[in-house]
Amino acid sequence: MAAGGFVGAAFGEGFAILHDTVKHVVGQIIMFKSILKSLESTLDGIAPVVQEIRRSSLALDHPDEETKRLIEQMKKGKELILKCSKIKRWNLNYCFKAYSYSIKLKKLNNAIEKFCQIDLTVQNTRTALETLIKVNQTTTAVLETAAKVDLVLKEVTKQNSESKKKKFEIRTLSCAASRPRDYIVGLELPLKELKQLLSNKEVSLLLLTALGGCGKTTLVKMLCWDEDIKGIYGENIFFVNVSQAPNLKVMVQKLFNHNGAECNEFQSDEEAIDQLEQLLNEIGQKQPILLILDDVWPGSESLIEKFKFDIPAYKIVVTSRTAFPRFRYRYNLNPLNPVDAMSLFCYSASLHDQDESSYIPEEYIEKLVSGCGGLPIALKVIGGSLRGHPAGVWLSTLTKWSEGHSIFDSDAEVLDCLQKSLEFSADKTILKEYFMDLGSFPEDQRISATALIDLWTELHEPSENDVHAIANLHELHKRNLASLVMTRKEIDDYYNEDFITQHDVLRDLAIHLSNQEPVLQRKRLIVDISGNNPPKWWTEQKQQLINARLLSISTDELFSSSWCNIQAPEVEALVLNFQTRNYALPEFVEKMVKLKVIVVTNYGFFPVELSNFQLLGSLPNLKRIRLEKVLIPSLCNTLVLLRSLKKISLFMCNIGQAFGNSTIQVSDSLPNLMEINIDYCNDLVELPGWLCEVLPLKKLRITNCHKLPLLPERVENLTNLEVLRLRSCTELSELPDSIESLHKLSILDISDCLSVCKLPKHIGELHSLREFHMKECLRLRNQLPPSIMELRQLKLVVCDEERAKLWEPFKEFFSNLKVEVAKKDINLNWLSK
Repeated sequence: MAAGGFVGAAFGEGFAILHDTVKHVVGQIIMFKSILKSLESTLDGIAPVVQEIRRSSLALDHPDEETKRLIEQMKKGKELILKCSKIKRWNLNYCFKAYSYSIKLKKLNNAIEKFCQIDLTVQNTRTALETLIKVNQTTTAVLETAAKVDLVLKEVTKQNSESKKKKFEIRTLSCAASRPRDYIVGLELPLKELKQLLSNKEVSLLLLTALGGCGKTTLVKMLCWDEDIKGIYGENIFFVNVSQAPNLKVMVQKLFNHNGAECNEFQSDEEAIDQLEQLLNEIGQKQPILLILDDVWPGSESLIEKFKFDIPAYKIVVTSRTAFPRFRYRYNLNPLNPVDAMSLFCYSASLHDQDESSYIPEEYIEKLVSGCGGLPIALKVIGGSLRGHPAGVWLSTLTKWSEGHSIFDSDAEVLDCLQKSLEFSADKTILKEYFMDLGSFPEDQRISATALIDLWTELHEPSENDVHAIANLHELHKRNLASLVMTRKEIDDYYNEDFITQHDVLRDLAIHLSNQEPVLQRKRLIVDISGNNPPKWWTEQKQQLINARLLSISTDELFSSSWCNIQAPEVEALVLNFQTRNYALPEFVEKMVKLKVIVVTNYGFFPVELSNFQLLGSLPNLKRIRLEKVLIPSLCNTLVLLRSLKKISLFMCNIGQAFGNSTIQVSDSLPNLMEINIDYCNDLVELPGWLCEVLPLKKLRITNCHKLPLLPERVENLTNLEVLRLRSCTELSELPDSIESLHKLSILDISDCLSVCKLPKHIGELHSLREFHMKECLRLRNQLPPSIMELRQLKLVVCDEERAKLWEPFKEFFSNLKVEVAKKDINLNWLSK
């Protein structure tokens, strides 16, 4: 028999032995049930092609190294499974051994899946080509295929170029579920059972319930991305977060937006639901519909009922911490079993990377995992907080935990447990303050990274340098206390489009820690107003004197902007979150003489006019302003008095009127303004003349403003400008020649400016330029200006493959120039949650 025949026979034998072993023990070894079930499913899937592999090997007579490696892994797999069956629960270290074995089983399963998905594909392709060669048909087939592929590629390239511009007009609200990014363990079986329940024709609404932090949202996101589910529902899978203070009209607006349907602003909840029913009836005629309502709080049961329609093949999955009794079909997601809990904890603590010098006793690990009670969020946070620390720190943590206490006694117990993960070293104590500040933003909403950087820099950094706040932002992300979502990975100093998300339990912990002192004595005061009902302490007297340095006020869509009076002379940072159609700054803001930073965020769907904006003009220490999704009628008049202002950020704002004609004397009015950020402001068609007179300006970022055609020639006046970003300004046709006067400019970014077709002739005059970003400037195809050779400080060019070719003739003139071809980063991170 030829070598290929022996390989094929050995493969068949190894496969049969492993397959039989798994089927024999899959129902007997409880602690490995989910992993073995997954392995059994993989083996069942590969079974039909085993005979084909053997036939191919025999006929073609060639060695197959990939198959040999897999044969060896399958033999070891049988021995591993037998070892698993011998682990006894009463052994002290059974969980740790189980974790080690489960990792090996997963590696075996992954190897088999890789063989099926990649190696087998390559092998089959090779087999097909060899067969074609034998019958002398390869040449003709390949040439015909190549011609067809060439035609297809040309058509795709044409369509991609035509649609590139359109994609920037997409609104930033969607109902698409993001792919789970966390390390996932213990959810394979729940996912399978959830799918089985959904396949039941009688189930039109399914409630997924569990304690907070058990992984409900991760599980339903897995459901959305499951191939079987996508095969049934296709594009008709909608994911909507409900949270504690749901806005039904905004939720429905997101559903319309996700489906590409146009609609006007709804006047009432009833109108929104009526329009939604019509939309779902229409799209349900083509394919079944799956709607996910994530994180429904007690008291919102009636809201769920409004989404129930008599539409064939229309199903709803609801996640909640509460098992609502009115819903018949429920699935209870239990905490992780000991093996999966150990796996998640060890992964979060990076124990698989430890060496002898950093060895952690198994007894410590077992007790810590046991204390977390299988709650994924506790396992992740506590494991992450101990990552890299010596055994003494682990022992210290253990001694602080109460003996015999269960973490699941109540939510308060969960908070107490998580609080212990916030014990930082002496040089990291400020992280606790940063973490507690996260509670200043609404639940289940994205938190702007730049908003946090502004807050933290003014509150906690004496040097007023953003770099420390940015470093701690990444530190919180590293410790699993928050999740930083980066939309532009290739930009180091640009966070305007990036955001933070935080688990509900962690937000509760931040608020819990902030509320330890009496209300009026707290240095961080977080106020949630439902309707027009402020907290009782606020209305007890006509004026309340509070001592907070950070004041956060969140209101819902029923709030009428009727403010009670308070005195807050110590407030340095003010966070205002709202959803109403009309919003006025509180009158008491005018007396916040120490205020340094204000963040105003509209969480509704449409921009809302912000009135009383002139109150900011009386604040002598105001340094940073960030406004999101608001309409500003009189910005230029207010700026007259903001002599301490250093930075202003406008995100998704209507600013057409705000930048109207003004006679302000910039040199007197804005002597300290050094940074302006304008993002997603679609009505920006022209920069105001006074902006070019802000001589101290160092950073000017204008991104995703698609109606801005030109920069004014007077931009040459900004001689202190160091950073100029014009990313994704799709109508911008060229850079003015006067830009050559910006001799301090170190970073220039015109990426995704689709209409720019040439660079300024004397761009080489930018002697300080170190970075040049020009990715996807599709009309920039001609040779670069010869003056490019004069950019002696240039170290980095970020571009696409086509633009990289334009730099080839100039590389010899630069000693340390790196031309980096950016990878296509296709993701939905920039979409709203």
